[in-house]
Amino acid sequence: MAEAAVFAQVSDSAPLLPAMSESTEPAAVPVEEIPNGFVTLGLADPLLQAVKDLGFTQPTTVQNKTIPLAMQGVNDGAAKYIDLMVSSQTGSGKTAAFLLPVLHTLLQQQADAEAAERAEFARAVEEATAKGEVPPKRPKRKDPTNPRHFSAAQPGALILCPTRELAQQVAHDAIDLVRHCRGLRIANVVGGMPYQLQIAKLQNANLVVATPGRLLDLQRSMQIKLDKVQFLVVDEADRMLDLGFSDDLAEVNQLTIERKQTMMFSATFAPRIQQLAMRVMRNNGASAQRIQVDSPQEKHQNIKQVLFWADNAQHKRQLLDHWLRDTTINQAIVFASTQIECDGLANDLQQDGFDAVALHGALNQGLRNRRLMALREGHVQILVATDVAARGIDVPTITHVFNFGLPMKAEDYTHRIGRTGRAGRDGLAVTFAEFRDRRKIFDIEAYSRQPIKAEVVPGLEPKQRFPESRPGSNFGGRLSHETRHGNRGGNEGFSRDRKFGGESPYERKGGFNDRFAKPGFVKPGFAKPAGAKAFKPAPGPKVFVPRDNKKRPAHAA
Repeated sequence: MAEAAVFAQVSDSAPLLPAMSESTEPAAVPVEEIPNGFVTLGLADPLLQAVKDLGFTQPTTVQNKTIPLAMQGVNDGAAKYIDLMVSSQTGSGKTAAFLLPVLHTLLQQQADAEAAERAEFARAVEEATAKGEVPPKRPKRKDPTNPRHFSAAQPGALILCPTRELAQQVAHDAIDLVRHCRGLRIANVVGGMPYQLQIAKLQNANLVVATPGRLLDLQRSMQIKLDKVQFLVVDEADRMLDLGFSDDLAEVNQLTIERKQTMMFSATFAPRIQQLAMRVMRNNGASAQRIQVDSPQEKHQNIKQVLFWADNAQHKRQLLDHWLRDTTINQAIVFASTQIECDGLANDLQQDGFDAVALHGALNQGLRNRRLMALREGHVQILVATDVAARGIDVPTITHVFNFGLPMKAEDYTHRIGRTGRAGRDGLAVTFAEFRDRRKIFDIEAYSRQPIKAEVVPGLEPKQRFPESRPGSNFGGRLSHETRHGNRGGNEGFSRDRKFGGESPYERKGGFNDRFAKPGFVKPGFAKPAGAKAFKPAPGPKVFVPRDNKKRPAHAA
């Protein structure tokens, strides 16, 4: 699940004071405006103006901790840049945490280059004037659309995202932040789009947001050069591993080996993420500084999570239909497990009169872009999607998230419900589960360390009896540590491995071979036929000898 540029929002202007009709009334005390917290971070003025235009004044916790460290080498030289590994909850503002320092550094370098160019031009004019020659003219800007002026793009910063939707969201946020920056270009490179269009957008690009596959395709065709990249950002590193981009990241690492800084953002610091850091970061990640804010086990204070048990798929469909008719829904996302389920559910909702569209990886990129744009512009109320939309969708008007099909991995649940309740807003996450899904529910509760409250809809109660939690659990129905590991030597604890669990507590109630297990029962043997001679193998190597070595007598003619 992109992380959009999220900030703590504060009203820019104080409320209007009431008109004073009589001079005897006491004067109203003006409300002091809260100072802009981004000013203290040392960001460039164009970025501060863009942040203010977006309506945000106070950085979030992850931004306060990440931005100063990421900008530490701007004035101190390349030796002071610090590699960062950042872990934070979805919707906490991670995108702005790496966009703002990278854009600030690019602006600073651009200003220094322009100042050096002006000084060089002034020196050339002075020398020409002293010699009595005609002063030189400034060179004309070359038209990048002219094929004769084509040159491979050499960006200064590269941001890698696992999915197309996340890359497009990050690029959109970057464009919003450079609205007041002159000469800073953003390019978005993802699969499923025409090559020529992306090659044209790459011209003179300073910051490239890309997915690994298309980026390496363009690099191999010499449309982009990565040897000038100074800053590499890997967003949603855990999802990168899930999609099999580990080798692509290693190749990008070699192509950008001369970079100054690497930043990696992930939901957790799992061992596999640390192994990826060893392949991507400088010095095998030994010098990287870790920042962890709001681990996945931290409760989403502004997102209410509820669970509804269903008897079967038809019962789940009835529960979903009941919830979608709630008048408090502004926009909603319904997550399905498979692409077939996604298309079928979207068609059913359309036939029932709901304004719904489907979104999954089998659709072409143009159609996916149009449907996402329709969702952002409010033309679509319900988006039925697979986990391709679990990261990268930042629509503030999404008030509800429905898990019609459960995710394959427990951590994807956190990214799913993170599509609502963003930037401090309230949201509701509703999960529908059948009895066969109870193991997935237990895994989700164990991963988040938070029990999901089960509720019922009057008139749609399940007929089956569903478990509230596992016996002996501390949270979410998981077995406690003592129950799972404490009594390995006795009969009280249950264990799959009998050598640790002792005697099985379950008594055998019968079976095909149980007649041989009765006390005093002698298993019948099979006697040799009368007159059969013992078979003695010939000396030499061992050969296979069948049990019945005596041929059957031939039948009389």
